[in-house]
Amino acid sequence: MKNYALCGPPRLLVPLCKNEIHGNSQMIILHTFRYSLPTIGIVVVLIVLTIMYKRCQMRSTTLPIKDDLLSLKTLKRISHAEISQATNGFKESNMLASGSFRYIYKGRLSDGMEVAIKVFNLQTDGAFRSFDIECDAMRNIVHRNIVKVITCYSSVDFKALMLDYMSNGNLEKWLHSKSCFIHIIQRVDIMIDVATAIEHLHNGHPTPIIHSDLKPSNILLDKDMVVHVGDFGISNFLGEADVVKQTMTLATIGYMAPEFGLAGIVSIKCDVYSYRIVLIENFTKKKPTDNYFAEQVTIRHWMESSLSKGVIEIADVDLLKREDVKTNCISSIMKLT
Repeated sequence: MKNYALCGPPRLLVPLCKNEIHGNSQMIILHTFRYSLPTIGIVVVLIVLTIMYKRCQMRSTTLPIKDDLLSLKTLKRISHAEISQATNGFKESNMLASGSFRYIYKGRLSDGMEVAIKVFNLQTDGAFRSFDIECDAMRNIVHRNIVKVITCYSSVDFKALMLDYMSNGNLEKWLHSKSCFIHIIQRVDIMIDVATAIEHLHNGHPTPIIHSDLKPSNILLDKDMVVHVGDFGISNFLGEADVVKQTMTLATIGYMAPEFGLAGIVSIKCDVYSYRIVLIENFTKKKPTDNYFAEQVTIRHWMESSLSKGVIEIADVDLLKREDVKTNCISSIMKLT
């Protein structure tokens, strides 16, 4: 007679026990994730490269004038008084950020709509040029991952841009504020969004637009944590036959490419260099301007030399938590930089 209740290992020629089957399936799943997740970084890059290739193939030789004219015609008209009222008289408590050329305020329009209002400091050298460049750049760009201009105001002594309000601030805050945390999947999504925005600037127009100042504080996040790249104040337009351009306006130290800082040479490679620095900062929480990094030791050199000792040496400790799957994933991404 056969005993159908018998179970054991395969060598005894009896059915496998249920707990063994369950255990084996768990091990299979664990190994699958352990060895497949490290390829996330490679897949991300391949996706971006595929998008770039397809966009290059489909790239038109003429500017989509109708779309640009439509966007200009539909700009909301606004007065200086309305801007002042929306920001409570430009109160300091409404200020979101400030820079060399501008102040950014949170505003609320009469219809209740929340907006960000960028007011240019016209007493600063380069403010007029920065306003003109940003207007030219942003009125011609319509993309999910680039900040949308609602309208602009320009007079002899006052210039401002009204933009979509980003309720989750910028990547700088999420990386370096003790009260904020973004998990690994969100960080990967953010870098994909940034890559998509930069690819559109470089390949979505007959002449490439170079952002020239890509950094965490210019990577804005909406209520759904979707990226909107902003601040085109020092962006550059390449001519149809140009591969590089020379400029006197320098970008942010630590994020600008060496050729940009040394000779003012601007090209697509400058944005790519900045992207790589942001990518490293995104997963290590190290700023390229930290005191640790001297002239001889850049954040890239530090990452490359430290990675050989293990990703635990460089990755954001809050992100890592010493989980094998996460360490393998971060290691793969860092190797791509």
